[in-house]
Amino acid sequence: MRTVLLVSALALTAGSAFAQTSNPAVLTPERVFSNPGLNGPVAQGVSLSPDGELVAFLRAREDDVSVLDLWAAPTGAGEPFKLIDARALVPDAGELSEAEKARRERMRISQRGVVEYSWDEQGRYILAPLEGDIFLASREGGAVRRLTETAADEIDAKVSPKGNFVSFVRDQDLVVLELASGQERPVTTDGDGLITWATAEFIAQEEMDRDTGYWWSPDERFIALQRTDESTVDIVPRLDISGSGATVVAQRYPRAGRPNAVVELYVQDVAAGRRVKVDLGANTDIYLARVNWSTDGETLYVQRQSRDQKTLDLLRVDPSTGASRVIATQTSDAWVELTDDFKALRDGRFIWSDESTGWRHLYLYGADGRKIRAITRGDYPTKGLNGINEATGEVFFTASMRDGVEAPLEQQLFRASLNAVVEPVAVTSAGGWWSASMNRTGTAFVGNYTDPVTPPQSGLYQADGRFVRWIEENALDADHPFHPYVSRRPVTEYGTLESQGETLVWQMSRPVDFDPAKTYPVVMQVYGGPSGGGVRRGWLPATTQLLTEAGYLVFRLDNRGEGYRSAAFKQALHLTMGQPEIADQVLGANYLRSLPYVDDSRIAAMGWSYGGFMTLHMLTEPQMGLTSAISGAPVTDWSLYDTHYTERFMSTPEANAAGYAASDVVDQLDDLTGRLLLLHGMADDNVILENATRVIDALQAKSIPFDLMLYPGQRHGVRGNERQLQQWRTYLDFLDRTIGSRAPSAQD
Repeated sequence: MRTVLLVSALALTAGSAFAQTSNPAVLTPERVFSNPGLNGPVAQGVSLSPDGELVAFLRAREDDVSVLDLWAAPTGAGEPFKLIDARALVPDAGELSEAEKARRERMRISQRGVVEYSWDEQGRYILAPLEGDIFLASREGGAVRRLTETAADEIDAKVSPKGNFVSFVRDQDLVVLELASGQERPVTTDGDGLITWATAEFIAQEEMDRDTGYWWSPDERFIALQRTDESTVDIVPRLDISGSGATVVAQRYPRAGRPNAVVELYVQDVAAGRRVKVDLGANTDIYLARVNWSTDGETLYVQRQSRDQKTLDLLRVDPSTGASRVIATQTSDAWVELTDDFKALRDGRFIWSDESTGWRHLYLYGADGRKIRAITRGDYPTKGLNGINEATGEVFFTASMRDGVEAPLEQQLFRASLNAVVEPVAVTSAGGWWSASMNRTGTAFVGNYTDPVTPPQSGLYQADGRFVRWIEENALDADHPFHPYVSRRPVTEYGTLESQGETLVWQMSRPVDFDPAKTYPVVMQVYGGPSGGGVRRGWLPATTQLLTEAGYLVFRLDNRGEGYRSAAFKQALHLTMGQPEIADQVLGANYLRSLPYVDDSRIAAMGWSYGGFMTLHMLTEPQMGLTSAISGAPVTDWSLYDTHYTERFMSTPEANAAGYAASDVVDQLDDLTGRLLLLHGMADDNVILENATRVIDALQAKSIPFDLMLYPGQRHGVRGNERQLQQWRTYLDFLDRTIGSRAPSAQD
């Protein structure tokens, strides 16, 4: 369950704050869900060419924010230019295959056009899948070559490291295309039915942040590729209901406690056409977590996670024979998290991170798997390994930290040393939220920055933090699409609460005309589950301003279990999902009620996915005392959800029957404190519709009134401007009736 953020907007209804004003500075839902986007020209998927001389990025079209084009900009002099025009190459985009739809759903890709791309390691080409076919842009001259034009979708396309081949998956088999001759050569031929090659299985895509199922060696000699057999996975019949009818999908869905797909790993010798099986051990009930190559291509590193996720082994594999041995192991009494922090070095050593101190830190290992020393240390977690300059020994990482102590509201890029224990040095400025993408040599990076008054902007920087040039300055000037609404941007403050020895962070946004002598209704936005956390000093989504324009205070609290914090903070919900998180939200509600300007009879909560699970439990918790709640696509019984996510936190239904029972909201519906609005996509293949229908059935059986909005054809998120506008009009109507201007208490 990846985080689904509240990125839509609130509704225009008769009698609302929107309908009562003609002030052009008042932001309306119609403007939020129209073109161009209010965030301005935001660069997405920014990456540097391997030589650091060109920057590629995706940009939404001004005439349609749902379609992305591929752009590039020189790192020196020169203006950005459009490299691939999606509409020009494919003017009439057809229907994607079910496999590609599912893959994009797992990757949370909602736009069309050029939604992903990749460089070859020489920096000569950019490969861009586009509407099911593959296009290759040549850096020299900018010519774009169409490589495939078939009825089937080519998915997960890659340029080989030296740029001699393009590989992709078609009809469940891996295919390699030689660029010089244009000849295709199938690597596998028996992919069909329940057997799939070179594609990450459902659980890896959805829960393990692994979106690929094959990996080229740096010298192009080998391809490591997985084989997935889904015959062991239960069939969960799922109604896929659209506006034109319904079909029954026999979905292979591995529910908690039930069998997973069997995943094997092989290594293909590309030139010889020979394939060997990698020894992953006798136990097949494991997770293929990560796969990496050594820099010389002589060693394959595989991370193997146990089914209970309490053990993560690092295997060293001989790609010629498939023989393996465990060289390092991480263990935990709760769970071991997966990361992308593994990095093989040229001299055979490698970097890997773990939480052995209670905080995630980076460590240097010898080639034999022996831990040599810590690269980072202190009371803060590293968020990710961003780059290494092996020539200078510099290691770059992101963290929410100041002076060696956790600072969860902000994030910066830091520099440490590969060769000595040193205090990290901040490369970027403090006070906002930075992410960074470094070039392969660790000499430059693309920095993405935002803060409460700065919309997302991207720039090119040298490794020491010196600014080189803008990629997308996105200046909030008179030409910016958000500029007409700046004067009514909500005032946001931040604070902390203490819970069970842990510090919780919160943010509150107030209407621009806030008067502390008056009282206001509150909307508590919540996600609540394991994620990156929602409270940060960053640019607010336009939805927040729509809520404040409607007269609401908007409050968000990151409870225990949410965000990349200490191991103890995250593991507070182990075996008890829905309990410590709700206790912390009660703490937040009590804090709100202590404020003289909060109307404690008009507090609502809203959330989607895990946030939907949270709002249902908040509405049935008497201590919350909510007037109403909006629950979108909620899990209502964790035994209906998938293995890797659910078992990580809750173990299996058999081993933790009490924990599963306590988290089942159906048994708590008699305790509803207010009105419920329930929403769900009718084609959701992640949190399947059964989660909602069991609540619908129970409420009807109890004769309890509630509001319901179902979305035909929509999966785990509501897509498209028109539907999101309707969604948030529904939100506003509901909030206005329950805590807003039409709420009974508002008339007292």
